[in-house]
Amino acid sequence: MKKEKNFSVLFIAQAAMIAAIYVVLTFVFAPFSFGEVQVRIAEALTILPVFTPAAIPGLFVGCLIGNITGGGILPDIIVGSLATLIGACFTYALRNKSKFLAPIPPIVANMILVPFVLRYGYMVPLPIPFMMLTVGIGEVISCGILGILLYTVLNKYKHIIF
Repeated sequence: MKKEKNFSVLFIAQAAMIAAIYVVLTFVFAPFSFGEVQVRIAEALTILPVFTPAAIPGLFVGCLIGNITGGGILPDIIVGSLATLIGACFTYALRNKSKFLAPIPPIVANMILVPFVLRYGYMVPLPIPFMMLTVGIGEVISCGILGILLYTVLNKYKHIIF
């Protein structure tokens, strides 16, 4: 029972820390964290479910808080946060596969869902396929490139950190 309690505390602490880091990164890099052309640096953290399942709620809550306090409209808050949650869940599912597969779920989830929010929520007049491309490029940079860099660094210390 005591070991189970310690695991719960560790899980909550890790999730809270990941959420906090996500929010901070979103606002430190706010000029390019929002909009139809965005590179949300915080999305690099979507690689973390490879290391801990606590990253799943942590990323969801962090994205939710970032979208709320960033002035997002309700559809953006809900759909954008769900895209990150979906990406995190599937990244966790791929944790034992190649590290290069891990960033694909958040890239795809955001690339598919966010353009519809931009178009129908914010009334951005650009074509949805074009916004899929722009959001996708931003996600490849943040999740793919920066996420893999983060993975490489953390993987060396995973026995200490996670």
